[in-house]
Formats: sequence, C-alpha cells, structure tokens
Amino acid sequence: MILIRKNRLSWRSTALALGSLAFVLALSGAGVQAAPPETMEAGKLHVALNGDMPMTGLDADGKLIGTDGQLMVRIAERLGLEVVPHMMDWSAEIQSTKQGKVDIMHGAMGWIESRSKVMLLTDPIYYFGTAATMKKENNWTTFGDMKGRIVATVSGFTLVPELKSVEGIGEVKLYDTTDGALRDLIAGRVDMAILDPPLIQLAINQNPDWNLQQLAITPEPDKYPVMSQKYNVIFAINPKLKGLHDAINKEIQQVWADCANVKVMAEYGLSDKSWFDPPPQSENIRVGVDRPADWQAPNGDHCF
Repeated sequence: MILIRKNRLSWRSTALALGSLAFVLALSGAGVQAAPPETMEAGKLHVALNGDMPMTGLDADGKLIGTDGQLMVRIAERLGLEVVPHMMDWSAEIQSTKQGKVDIMHGAMGWIESRSKVMLLTDPIYYFGTAATMKKENNWTTFGDMKGRIVATVSGFTLVPELKSVEGIGEVKLYDTTDGALRDLIAGRVDMAILDPPLIQLAINQNPDWNLQQLAITPEPDKYPVMSQKYNVIFAINPKLKGLHDAINKEIQQVWADCANVKVMAEYGLSDKSWFDPPPQSENIRVGVDRPADWQAPNGDHCF
C-alpha cells in the first residue's frame, strides 16, 4: 500500500524498499522463540524442590523462588516452558527425577559420579565446598574433629556414604529435612551438622541468637574425595530428556554471561566471589566422566 500511495518512487527505490522489508522480516523471524524442548507434558516444566531457602521455595502465589529457583524460572521462560513446582523431601526428588515423574530437580544439588549414571546433570550454576555447622564455642574444621561426635545431615545428600566412613565418627544421624537437623543441633542433641552452605549462611544471618557458625572442613582428597571437592551445583534431569538437558545447558551459559547467578545470589546475601570460583581443572572430578577432558567449568570473574 505504501508503494501505491508513493507512486513517484522509481523501480529502483521500490526494489530497495522491498529488500529492506525482507531484511527486517528476516531479523524478526530470527527472534521468534524456537519450539520448546520435549518435556513430560508439552509446554510445561515439572520441577521438584524441597523448599530449603534460599535455594528453592514457593511464594504466597505458589511461584518458584530462591537462588536456584529464580534461575530455573528464567531458563524455563526463555525456553517457552511454564514451571510446575512439586514440593517433596530431598530423597523423593531424586527418585522422582530418575523415574520420570518430574522433568527436573534442583536445590544446591552437588555433582557426583553416581548421579551422572542415572540422571542428566547440567553445567554448574555456582559452587561450594563442604562446611560444618556447630555452636560458636566449638571450632571443628577437620575430619578428625568428627571422632566420637554425632554429625547430622539429610538423607540422600551427596556426602552421606562417605560421611559414614569417616574414621572414628561417633554417629551419622540422618534427617528427612534440614529443619529437623538444625533443631537438634540448636538443642544440643547433635554436635555438628553438614548441610547446604547457602541455607546455613542465610539462617545464621537471620538468627544470630542461635549462636551458630559454619566452618569449612579441611580437605583430605585421598581419604574423602567427595567431601573434599568444591561441588558443581547443578540441575538434574530425567535421563530420557536429552534435548531438555542440552537446551538448559545453553541457557546456563547465558546465565554466566549475564551474571544472572551472581545477581540473584546477592539478593539473598550470598555475594562472596567464592560462590562463583570453580575448582581447579585438576580437581574437578566430573572432567572425563560426563564432561570431556578439555571442558572448562564456567566462572564469574567478569562479574566482579
């Protein structure tokens, strides 16, 4: 219609205008969202969580929140998927994901080789090492300090089998939830607890009257390789959904590029650079297992 009204345009002008229009259309077509990756329910992303904040939780409207949760929502939206959250205990999360009852699970989940054999594990969104929580009057920082003591953690956590093998440990007491472990620690029914560092940091910040501190455990990789590593914190995916795994990995690359993980962690008071520093290449135990030998773990150096 524009060309009809502007009848003074030459054929050359018309050709240029049509060419420009084609270029614009091509650009707009390039921005159209590709079809969402395959999930158990088309257009939906069924997500398992245990509700441990600041990693994962639900707001008053039932929407997914938290450091890990907000990244999950960002990624899902960019892939054209609607998040459907499923609250459950941690051990149930793992089983539900393995069995395909949900598409994906999350919440400060650390990479270990055994999990890579039963689920698809993404690239990391941040990192942390093993730390013990205890009353402030104690300063236990070694595996030797566990001798004769009761140590609490959560059923299904990455470190449980290895923790039980610590030489001389008094007892490993397992809980279905972090809340139960913390209650017994505060009450003095256990000596120390090994829980998710982001959760403990937030809890200590918000509850100074609990008189708790969190201290890093000195690594002993020859004896305790799992608990001595700096964990890749990842999402775990139904093993049948390879396309979803690959699509989420691409979005995780963008998360790092945009410093989105750094920004969301800072919202919860977790702004220390160490959360975004990967382990040295020689100590990253997933290299050569579910990642090639030349794989480089992402880092947040450009965000600081």
